[in-house]
Amino acid sequence: MIDNPLTLGPKLNSKLVGRAQGFYASACQTEIDLLMAMNFAFIDGKYNGSSITILGRNAVFNKVREMPVIGGSGLFRFAKGYAEARTHWLDLKSGDATIEYNVYVMHY
Repeated sequence: MIDNPLTLGPKLNSKLVGRAQGFYASACQTEIDLLMAMNFAFIDGKYNGSSITILGRNAVFNKVREMPVIGGSGLFRFAKGYAEARTHWLDLKSGDATIEYNVYVMHY
């Protein structure tokens, strides 16, 4: 389960704009690939109360991972698009990481 801060930048003291909430599970027997089911729930600014939903495969050690945006709520109702994930920082011992997401979305 995840419930992580969603910030504008990679530092934890960056402006908090929401939460990344959902879950992930191992999705491969030979590599470290995850099935991600995640909502970006916005709590600030124009998108306050809206969310974007991402569902897809995350090949953790690939430089760039692409996952589909499958929907959303509020201002992101009927959203379609994709998210690109890049690892900014990773501590293999603790499993802690900072991931950058660039989300490209069409919505009504």
